[in-house]
Amino acid sequence: MLRVLANGVCLATLMLAPPLAWAAEAEQCRAVRMAEPGWNDLAFTTGIAGVLLEALGYETKSDVLGINVIYEGMKNKDLDAFLGYWDPAGVTYFEPYKKDGSIENVRLNLTGAKFTFAVPTYVWEAGVKDFSDLHKFADKFGKKMYGIEPGSNKLMMDAIADPSLGLDGWQVVESSEAGMLSEVGYEIKEKHFIVFLGWAPHPMNTMYDIKYLTGGDKFYGPNFGAATVTTQVRKGYLQECPNVGQFLKNLTFDVDLENVGIGYLINDGMQPKEAALKAITLNKGRLDAWLADVTTFDGKPGLAAVKEKLGL
Repeated sequence: MLRVLANGVCLATLMLAPPLAWAAEAEQCRAVRMAEPGWNDLAFTTGIAGVLLEALGYETKSDVLGINVIYEGMKNKDLDAFLGYWDPAGVTYFEPYKKDGSIENVRLNLTGAKFTFAVPTYVWEAGVKDFSDLHKFADKFGKKMYGIEPGSNKLMMDAIADPSLGLDGWQVVESSEAGMLSEVGYEIKEKHFIVFLGWAPHPMNTMYDIKYLTGGDKFYGPNFGAATVTTQVRKGYLQECPNVGQFLKNLTFDVDLENVGIGYLINDGMQPKEAALKAITLNKGRLDAWLADVTTFDGKPGLAAVKEKLGL
C-alpha cells in the first residue's frame, strides 16, 4: 500500500511539475559565423538573422567576402552559414561544393525574385511589353538601354547582338546601380522612354511604377529571370548546432519585405542591423514563424526572450 501511495505521489508530482527546459546549445555553437558578398538584399537578410540570434544569446559575425571565398570558408569550417545562394546566378559557384558535399542546403528563404529588362509603366502601356517591341520605339529610346557597373551587363549586350531582336546600333549605358536609378528617376519625371536592368527584391519596385518585359527567357531565363535564394551551411552544422539549425530552417523572407528593407539601406543610409531591427519591429508578427521551436542559447523559450530583449 505504501508503495502504491508513494508511486501515486511521484506521479502526481511529475504531473504538476513544469515542463522540462530545452537543453542549452553546445558552447562551440555560441558564435555563429556568417558572410555575405556585399549585396544589399543579403546585407539586410543577414542583418535580420544577426539581430535575432543575438537576442537569443548567441554571438554573431558577418563578413563581406567574395562568393568563392565564402564557399571556401564554409568548406574549411571557418564560416557556418550563408543566406545568399541565388539560383540560377550562383549555380556555377556552388557546383563543386555540391559535388563534394562540403556545403548543404537548408531551405529556400526567398521565392519570386526576378532579373531582366524593365520600363516605366507608361512605356509598357504605350506598347513596349516584350523584348521584341523595343526596336519599334528605337527613336524614343535613343537606341539606349541602361545597365549597372561595367562587367555586369553582358546579357544586355547579348540581347543587342541577337539579330532576331533588331537592336543593331543600340548601346548599353554603363555606370552603377545608383547612376542607373538616378537616370531612371529623371526620365520618369520627364515622362521619357527608358529601358533598364530591373530586379526584385529592390526598392526600385516601390520607388517607381515599373513593369518587367517578357521575351527575355533566352538571356535571363523564364518568368522574368525568376530566381530563388537558399540558405546554406557547412557540412554537419545542423547536427552540431540544432537550435541554430532550427532557426535557419524557419527563416524565410518575401520580396515585399526585402524591397522595403533594402530601401532602409540605400535610401535611409542605415546599417544592416539597424535596418533589420526596424523591419522586425514593424513586422513582429513574423516572429512566431521565425522562432517556432527555437530556444535561447541557454535553453529558454526563444520567442518570449526575443520580444523582451528587443522591447516588442
